[in-house]
Amino acid sequence: MQKKPTRMAKERILIIDDEQDFVETIGEWLWARGFDIVRAFNGESGMEKAHSESPDLILLDIAMPGMSGYDVCRTLRLEEKFKDIPVVMLTAKFQPSDVKFGQEMGADLYLTKPPELEPLLRDIKALLRLKKMKNSRKSRATN
Repeated sequence: MQKKPTRMAKERILIIDDEQDFVETIGEWLWARGFDIVRAFNGESGMEKAHSESPDLILLDIAMPGMSGYDVCRTLRLEEKFKDIPVVMLTAKFQPSDVKFGQEMGADLYLTKPPELEPLLRDIKALLRLKKMKNSRKSRATN
């Protein structure tokens, strides 16, 4: 009996942003580049999707009604499950104090909108490679 070829699992990106057009545009662009996309339009639903969908990376806006991106990031970083999930804050806030606070809340990368797409793709791929390397080291250390 011949085995079916295994399909590579797509890496999943959760996009959390209250600007629906932005989420759809960037989501379609990333989907066309081979990623699985999960969308959330506020911080609360983003938290729910993070728990239910187990993303490999999170693109996160800061200024949203209700729970801000800062709060989402800080809350996720308190959970063991999300400590190594890369978080990219993608926002219109560009003051040095905003960047510093985003990093203090646990963002791996802080970019301003609108992003340059090709550099964003390179950053996403680099963060995902780094995550795989960390996971590989952890699994070797526990064996």
